[in-house]
Amino acid sequence: MTAVPMIEVVYALPERQHVAAVAWREGITAGEALAASGILVRCPEVSAATAVMGVFGVFVAADRCLQPGDRLEIYRALSNDPRTRRRRLAAQGRTMRR
Repeated sequence: MTAVPMIEVVYALPERQHVAAVAWREGITAGEALAASGILVRCPEVSAATAVMGVFGVFVAADRCLQPGDRLEIYRALSNDPRTRRRRLAAQGRTMRR
């Protein structure tokens, strides 16, 4: 019996992370893997049309073909832009270091 190659699809929130394993098949795209993962159903804030995705930290388009063992990451918007925060702290005479 041979093991079925898998793709891991992940979406992280501050309080919880969603991880789903999707069976790999020749030609599966990032968008198809996202749809097959069930994350779109569990996380209504994620939209297939506007999802920003990456594989191991490198941005990819929805039509990119995936390889066995890929980790498809679904990114969410930053709650605070680090550059804006740094400027605000600098204006107060403070730094981000603790």
